[in-house]
Amino acid sequence: MNAEELKARFTGYVFDEIELHAKTGSLVDFATACGETLPRFTDPEDADFQAVPNYLTRIHGTRAMPEDFPVDMHRCFDAGKSVEFHAPVRPGDKIQGRSEIADIFEKSGRSGSMLFIVHRMNFYNEGGAPLATVDWRLVQREFD
Repeated sequence: MNAEELKARFTGYVFDEIELHAKTGSLVDFATACGETLPRFTDPEDADFQAVPNYLTRIHGTRAMPEDFPVDMHRCFDAGKSVEFHAPVRPGDKIQGRSEIADIFEKSGRSGSMLFIVHRMNFYNEGGAPLATVDWRLVQREFD
């Protein structure tokens, strides 16, 4: 299958859903691990206490790819993440995450053909308001 055929088959639908609760300790621990020092991210007593904007990058679904996705993970590498922040995560928030493949495209470089897969997780609070969109780029080398 070429990149366009993969894109047509595997994009445009949610293939995994998760639910989690934001816990104070987890928010503080992640902020501290990131080197954050602002009280609104590190002090639960702060009036505006919330998770750092990249907090949801630590969350993964139960599936990395849709069922039957033809990727050879031994020939893949992580090409980075991007976060679009929509609203703060607060302690006690019940969060829903939904995974989809947002894009698939091919590029050629010095090392040959590469397949880029953009795995997107959209996160929502209990009321359905968007919290963040996290795109994870995965590259398969030597794509045929």
